[in-house]
Amino acid sequence: MTVYADLLRYRELFGNLFRRDFQAKYKGSALGVLWSLLNPLVLLVVYFVVFGLLLGRGSNVPNYPLYLLAGLSCWTFFSVSLQTAARSMIDSGELIKKVRFPRQLVAMSSVATQAVTFSIMVAILLVLSLIFVPAGRATVWLAIPLAVALLAFVAGVALIVACLNVLFRDIEHVIAAALLPWFFLTPIIWPLSQVEHHHKLLEVLRWGNPIAPPIFAVRAALWSGGLPRLADVVYLVVAAVLALVIGAWVFARVDDRIAVEL
Repeated sequence: MTVYADLLRYRELFGNLFRRDFQAKYKGSALGVLWSLLNPLVLLVVYFVVFGLLLGRGSNVPNYPLYLLAGLSCWTFFSVSLQTAARSMIDSGELIKKVRFPRQLVAMSSVATQAVTFSIMVAILLVLSLIFVPAGRATVWLAIPLAVALLAFVAGVALIVACLNVLFRDIEHVIAAALLPWFFLTPIIWPLSQVEHHHKLLEVLRWGNPIAPPIFAVRAALWSGGLPRLADVVYLVVAAVLALVIGAWVFARVDDRIAVEL
């Protein structure tokens, strides 16, 4: 697909866009990328205290902080990437209108900026897993290709969102409003095993939520000490391929209209 092949063909331009977005994100910041790491860490403390200690939701979950941090890292990467991608082409409107270049690089650059933090978090989680889950030292490395598959899934969805938001500016507001309830409906701070007497709801939350199985797959490799479920891995791979294909199709349909709409 030429939409993604342009990442290599125009890698110097993509690198410049990435550096622009990365520097703009941390411009004037003393801690730089550490601010992005603090967000999931602060959420980890808050949710661990509220749900793990006060409500006892994590009492039956071994290594609950690791379980929680793995889920939060994947979710933060997904949610922040969608929000930044939605605004990416609009914020780069002047550049897009002045110069003809592959516009998909703008959306991909916003995802790449968030992927830096995600990569660091995965590296931290690998170290924590090796320390606290010694039984999984042979399988924990599966988290790396699974995280790459999650990156591909997020990139495809982000491209769709970026294109649609150029045509329909309500998309970014819909996403912002949907992310909070979406987060609490995703098994991140609570395990599915605690959902009792709601088997149909459990199946919907498990398989009807496109981000749930990808999070399950990545988190299982980092936390469970064993292999992720095959169904979750297949779901993640298929979702990544579909997201990339649909993203390329949507972009091809609206590419000629992007500069006009901006």
